[in-house]
Amino acid sequence: MSKIILTALGAALMLTTAIPASAQELPLVGGDYWDVASIKIDDGHFADYADFLVSDSRKQNEYAKSKGWIKAYYILSNNNNRKDEPDLYLVTVSDRIPTPAEQIARNKEMNAYLQSDDRKQIAGSGHRATYRHIMGDMLLQQMVLAR
Repeated sequence: MSKIILTALGAALMLTTAIPASAQELPLVGGDYWDVASIKIDDGHFADYADFLVSDSRKQNEYAKSKGWIKAYYILSNNNNRKDEPDLYLVTVSDRIPTPAEQIARNKEMNAYLQSDDRKQIAGSGHRATYRHIMGDMLLQQMVLAR
């Protein structure tokens, strides 16, 4: 009985190794990374947050794009959101995730560009948190058709 099982296992192993290599490769490969922040805005404060998005946020994103740190950025509106869903999705697209050392260097360079520092950036975020609430953040990877 064990000889029959061993013969069957051997035959199955030969069949799996006989499949052409191209048939074993996955039809999808990893592409760009999409960082998606979910934002809820208190009633009456959409204009306040919109002002931030078209001034400071745009300035930061355009600088990051000019440096090649990101490829694109988007502001998406959730037009039919329910009570517990975000109003906006802020998306940045990049081709890779920076290393911790790169992230520290980028942060220093961005602060120099903005003539700011971490404490000022945190304080600004704290001020916006009085009417803007970050509901979550996702890091998605685009899957690209390989064939």
